[in-house]
Amino acid sequence: MKIDLSGPLYDALKKASVEYSSLIEKNDLPGARKKAAEIAKFYHELANMNLSNKREYLERAEKWERVSSGKTRSRQKPSLTSHNETEKEEENKISRKAASLITTSNVKWSDIGGLDSVKKLMMETVVIAGLQKPESIKPWKGILLFGPPGTGKTLLAAASAGSLHATFFDVKLESVLSKYFGESSKLISSLYNSARDHSPSIVFIDEFDALSQSRDGETNEATRKVLSSLLTELDGLSDKKSAQLLLTLAATNTPWDLDTAVLSRFPRRIYVPLPDQNACKEIIKIQTKGMDISEVSLDRISEKCVEMLYSGRDLSNFCQQAIWTMIRKVNPDLYKMAELPFEELKSRSLQTTPLVDDDFREAFLKIRSPMTKIMLERYEQWNNQCGEV
Repeated sequence: MKIDLSGPLYDALKKASVEYSSLIEKNDLPGARKKAAEIAKFYHELANMNLSNKREYLERAEKWERVSSGKTRSRQKPSLTSHNETEKEEENKISRKAASLITTSNVKWSDIGGLDSVKKLMMETVVIAGLQKPESIKPWKGILLFGPPGTGKTLLAAASAGSLHATFFDVKLESVLSKYFGESSKLISSLYNSARDHSPSIVFIDEFDALSQSRDGETNEATRKVLSSLLTELDGLSDKKSAQLLLTLAATNTPWDLDTAVLSRFPRRIYVPLPDQNACKEIIKIQTKGMDISEVSLDRISEKCVEMLYSGRDLSNFCQQAIWTMIRKVNPDLYKMAELPFEELKSRSLQTTPLVDDDFREAFLKIRSPMTKIMLERYEQWNNQCGEV
């Protein structure tokens, strides 16, 4: 990840502009031309860092290069107004980017198979946040969801927002850090300002470890600045007199990599495990909705799913594989219809039959879980030490 140098460059540009103005006042044209070349260099560097404003910065660099070469004579003091306007435009752009993360969630708790104890903890949190209560009863402001990949952490966050009809901010930190290079910490602040304006709000930060890995390891200055901004915002959520609901949900697959200062801001840490047999049955029913599964031995199949260490995502793929096995048996020449216009395809119906055990047996051969028992033991150990058992 690149180091954030845009802030120091802006400062250096302002300083160089003031020095150029002073040289013009002293009628030191050779010195002014040299300083103009320096300013042009700064604009070239900013163009490489800020791709959204690259053309504007290159145009300014070209202007200053003409001044430095003597092709353009200018005794006029350079104004910082245009630069300040650019900064304001960038701030507005960041605000718009933060607002673009707003979405709505139609996910309900009933859409999530299993995870009954986890859902109960989440439900308690969102319910108590909205109720009238004594001052000493404080709602949780930060919840960390941790566990193996694909266990439903994102669905839990979406259900929390959907049940409350709350504003849902779906934040993918890896894309934020790459797309808004040089402005990531500002985006975090703008994000939370927008969340307060649209309260009740739930901020969901996925792949949280991409931002808040332990500072005992190697982190660069850009990551440190973003982490510092996030900690400041999380601390700001603890205003006892605030009636706003602003809940931060963070999800990670590697909780042991998180910074201890970050963990302290998430006092409620909930383990989202792989589904048990009953949960597997519920998920299979959800994933095969609209299909006839009356002939399927759900108990035996769900037991096998537990043995295979399937996550919720694995179960979704598993059910789709079983359905496609049935489709290919009933429609052996399906691929030939690819020659037909799409409008004609829309007028036809796919042939289906009830799913049977053999469809799922074949799916077991093709869907493999990346999890191992040793990996699961590590999650359980961390939960016993740091989680909400």
